[in-house]
Amino acid sequence: MQPSHAAQRPNIRLAFLAGFTMIAITAVQFVAARFSLRADLTAVDIASLRFAGAGLAFIPIVWLTGSAKLRALGWRRALALACLVGLPYPIIINWGLTYAPATHAAALCPASIVFFSFLLARLAFSETITSRRLAGIVLIIAGLLLFILPSISGISGVLFGDLLFIGSGIMFAAYAILVRHWNVESVTATAAISLLSCLPLPLLHLFAPSGLAAASATEIVAQLIIQGLLAGAAAIFLYTYAVRQLGPQIASLFLPCVPVATAFTGMLVLGEVPSLLQFIAMLIMTAGMVLPVLLKGK
Repeated sequence: MQPSHAAQRPNIRLAFLAGFTMIAITAVQFVAARFSLRADLTAVDIASLRFAGAGLAFIPIVWLTGSAKLRALGWRRALALACLVGLPYPIIINWGLTYAPATHAAALCPASIVFFSFLLARLAFSETITSRRLAGIVLIIAGLLLFILPSISGISGVLFGDLLFIGSGIMFAAYAILVRHWNVESVTATAAISLLSCLPLPLLHLFAPSGLAAASATEIVAQLIIQGLLAGAAAIFLYTYAVRQLGPQIASLFLPCVPVATAFTGMLVLGEVPSLLQFIAMLIMTAGMVLPVLLKGK
């Protein structure tokens, strides 16, 4: 018996709900991390809570679905992916958040991911450069430079944070290239990264500075939920669902919404207001990420 057309039809409403929920989670993630970094917790603490929460989410999934796909991925490939977007990745982002506002992370991370994904894909797969993609990359570069311009002429620590965000974009772009090259499923890759990143957590807390003892139980549980269960597991699931329902091109349009959502959340919660120049830079970077998709086929 063939499935009905209704069963095959993508659920557009749920897909967009998933995408907008993913945007909200990501914005809250940056702001919540910045909030705790200004209080008691360290970059290592928040990264640890992220993977502790994600590990708790993926252990039952692996238990129910089996470990065959993880074994097929192999230790070497799994470790390579974990080094790129596992424990070091959020530590670098959270380290940057100790110097720069959450809006900087939300703007520079996605833009640098898009730019370096394009650059590395060109080097690795010799992809053809279309005029619309080239125009998008030029806009992203212009927006990146314009965004960090106040940091160059202002507080040096903010510039250091911005460079860490851009560095995290390089790491995520390299991860995406490897996932594509090795043809790794998103759930398998995420499960391997989350579980491997949990292994060094006990040793990390023995040697790395920590503020867990000074933080309240409420703050620790909140970060465990926000960074781990929501950002580390739920956001990935929601984005994967949106990709399957809408396709990768349309689903990718949710990513440029993150800086705007984070900017408004950061203003409300942290009182961090970007300058007019940085708002303009965010619009330019957003245009660079969106236009190549919107102009496809035109």
